[in-house]
Amino acid sequence: MLNIAIVGASGYTGLELIRILHCHSEVAVTCLTSEQSAGKRISDIFPTLKGRCDIVLENLEPVRVADKADIIFTALPHKAAMEVVPTFLKLGKKVIDLSADYRLSDPAVYGEWYETHLNPANLKKAVYGLPELRRAKIKGAKLVANPGCYPTSIILGLAPLLKKGLVDLTSIIADSASGVTGAGRSAKVDSLYCEVNEGFKAYGVGGVHRHTPEIEQELSLLAGEQLKITFTPHLVPMDRGILSTIYATPTKAITKETIGALYREFYDGEPFVRILSNDALPSTAFVRGSNFCDIAPLVDARNGRIIIISAIDNLVKGASGQAVQNMNLVCGFPETMGLEGLALFP
Repeated sequence: MLNIAIVGASGYTGLELIRILHCHSEVAVTCLTSEQSAGKRISDIFPTLKGRCDIVLENLEPVRVADKADIIFTALPHKAAMEVVPTFLKLGKKVIDLSADYRLSDPAVYGEWYETHLNPANLKKAVYGLPELRRAKIKGAKLVANPGCYPTSIILGLAPLLKKGLVDLTSIIADSASGVTGAGRSAKVDSLYCEVNEGFKAYGVGGVHRHTPEIEQELSLLAGEQLKITFTPHLVPMDRGILSTIYATPTKAITKETIGALYREFYDGEPFVRILSNDALPSTAFVRGSNFCDIAPLVDARNGRIIIISAIDNLVKGASGQAVQNMNLVCGFPETMGLEGLALFP
């Protein structure tokens, strides 16, 4: 039995980690931190946990946290994570980081989109934690950079086409819509009920969203050359979920049957990627609360364009579920352990 610490446990991803790990037979959550809620029980913050996880939240003291855990999940904002991760690594702990601090391999790119990186040497040690593409490297990693939610939906959606060189790299457009939990749990005017309800809006328009370099980094690796995409995120008045619709121009004529066969072969045996067929389309309702990514590869024959639609739960496959999937690989557990639950529907 391995002991688990969750640093930054009072946010939505922290709660989701607790929910998932509670059903994991090989680990026990032994330490939870929260700077704002230290001294309170986690079940006082999230009553859904009452009687199942009543651990008292504590301040973040890295050495003390490390003494209580074998594996540490850092569910902190960017910058806050890189202030403590080096200490955990020096103390011999394995870290699954859910922030953006170790996703970008180039410190100059990180500095352009965030701020100066405090420990760039660790960027070379971090493994980008998308299991469907990096499984072998994740298994030996001491630091896993858990992918962002939007990048997960877009990268999984495009990977088969890029690996085969089947799309014009200058033509890729991704429109993604996310539930409000993607903005985190802290109070923001833009996330208030009256600001979000009965509305649907774009934000981060014009290539300025911070997930853009992460998406382009990973898609460029798949394609074997540098590329840029047009990425526009949208906010939907729902709790959770991401639906991405991705457009690209094929480099040669392709049929719906051919592209469907390509995707089924590429993701054959993947426990959490489902390729839809028979005109079925992904919906956030069908992945809610699960670690699945549903993908429908389609062809717009009239306009000579490929359309890929993917759906994930932004808090599960887009964050905490994928983090547990990565933990399973790092620790040698069955990859699906603790993640077997089906979607919550209706």
